[in-house]
Amino acid sequence: MQKRQFLATAASLTALSSTTWLTACASRKSAAVKPADAIYFGGPILTMNDAQPQVEAVAVTAGLITAAGPLQELEAMRGPATRMVDLQGRTLLPGFVDPHSHIGGVGLQAIAANLLPPPDAGNASIADLQQTLREYIKVSPEVKQLGIVLGFGYDDSQLKERRHPTRDDLDAVSRDLPIALIHQSGHFGALNSAALARAGIGAGTPNPEGGVIRRRAGSQQPNGVLEENAFFHTLGKIMPKLTLEQSMDWLEKAQKLYLEFGYTTAQDGRSDAGSIATAMAAAESRRLVIDVVSYPDILQLGDSALMNKLNFSRSYTNRFRIGGVKLTLDGSPQGKTAWLTEPYLVPPDGQKQGYRGYGAISDAKANEQVAKAINNGWQILVHGNGDAAIDQFIAAVRASGPVEKARAVRPVLIHGQTLRRDQIPQLKELGIFPSLFPMHTFYWGDWHRDSVLGNPRAQNISPTGWVLEEGMVFTSHHDAPVALPSSMRVLDATVNRTTRTGKVLGPEHRVSPWVALKAQTIWSAYQHFEDDRKGSIEVGKLADLVILSDNPLTVAPHQLASLQVMETIKEGRSVYKRAAENT
Repeated sequence: MQKRQFLATAASLTALSSTTWLTACASRKSAAVKPADAIYFGGPILTMNDAQPQVEAVAVTAGLITAAGPLQELEAMRGPATRMVDLQGRTLLPGFVDPHSHIGGVGLQAIAANLLPPPDAGNASIADLQQTLREYIKVSPEVKQLGIVLGFGYDDSQLKERRHPTRDDLDAVSRDLPIALIHQSGHFGALNSAALARAGIGAGTPNPEGGVIRRRAGSQQPNGVLEENAFFHTLGKIMPKLTLEQSMDWLEKAQKLYLEFGYTTAQDGRSDAGSIATAMAAAESRRLVIDVVSYPDILQLGDSALMNKLNFSRSYTNRFRIGGVKLTLDGSPQGKTAWLTEPYLVPPDGQKQGYRGYGAISDAKANEQVAKAINNGWQILVHGNGDAAIDQFIAAVRASGPVEKARAVRPVLIHGQTLRRDQIPQLKELGIFPSLFPMHTFYWGDWHRDSVLGNPRAQNISPTGWVLEEGMVFTSHHDAPVALPSSMRVLDATVNRTTRTGKVLGPEHRVSPWVALKAQTIWSAYQHFEDDRKGSIEVGKLADLVILSDNPLTVAPHQLASLQVMETIKEGRSVYKRAAENT
């Protein structure tokens, strides 16, 4: 729904909303009205409920929304202890529901050297990376504790050299300490010689299935850059063993970052055994402030004892639940490992013209794992960036059995960046829910247009317009730690699709702020089977709320990214407030 459509709908519903509210009030007058714990008023309140898009006030009691409507009517719920919260012109809306990220990985991001490029940090060249690492080694307690230098967020597409740092670049920082850098996509790593030696990687080490060990020119010697499964397997070998307390501390650091951006529900979208154990322990010790829904890696856990003991549930226990499983079918488009049906515009180092990326697993294995999830009644999230990987996912769902069985688990396509128009009706037919990644239009839009895909394919990355035309809904995510879990950057990219250089990528896929907000609230709750209790301000739902510095429906679209989360409220309790000096 575009902005004009929304305004017309809102106007037409005003009388209906008022009538609905007054009828509800009349029915309550015959019974004693329980005083509210808090009543919010004094600013725009966006409910994300199409039947009642905005209200004047909201009452909260015992962690639930107990009324939403005119302030004069809610005054009947005011008691001696009721907190009257004046928004002072700021905007209240439902807490953001994270449709895809890796909260377990955000803890690692929080303690690692920050290698992000501008505007999130200052690493615009390999020399900048080297200097950041040197300074980090001097001051970081984690280097001494762990015996390894970890860096997160470098991006070859944004570096002056337009390449990954190599072992030689990192050896110039330290030959003694192992150094492991994680690419911003999470799909590549760069290791120095000490880290390669710790991992046992040398000239005779073969490429694993679904991964590449890049080599020095004219040699079999590793150059330090690892792709996909080569990197994933290696990181597991060289990472030091953390105590459970250390792991929970990392999770708490990650949780604080989500709260800063207004998320009241977070996803761990590819959980390993360690992150599951950490989250379970944090839940048991009541250290989770927000809800965390975990999707274990179905290939990594396989038929292990842990997998067989997991309790798959749509209800939280101490703010944690196992929501389903995750399957990865390909890599990253900005890293040029996503699996495409048409070639990359400019092939990556070591590849020839016509290179199309590659899949992570065979068709037979994809079919087997998707059928396993559906037959067990597990929701399955499938990472598919390239359209060839998306074809593989569609075929696997189709081969799994009756479509009604697949629809019941609501399988989710994660990212879907090169989703073709002809694939969208197939998603609709099979009940596959699209969780898209418009945030790429800002971070890597220029790179997609000029090097990865070229036009017109780059114009149609994460094609939200086509999805809406098909009568479907979608969610829009940040994929943290790939990017910061910035709700306002997600909102800005979904509405504007503006690249770093100010170009609009795919204008027909821009949506109204109302639609973009729904993709981060009620539609995200629906994706997780939680829309009966989250995602909108309606009576009976959890009082998961966020207060923004201004109204995203009325500010100029180019100002959306600069909106700030002023407060995050989980089940009626304030769990984050922006400090005055940060406003």
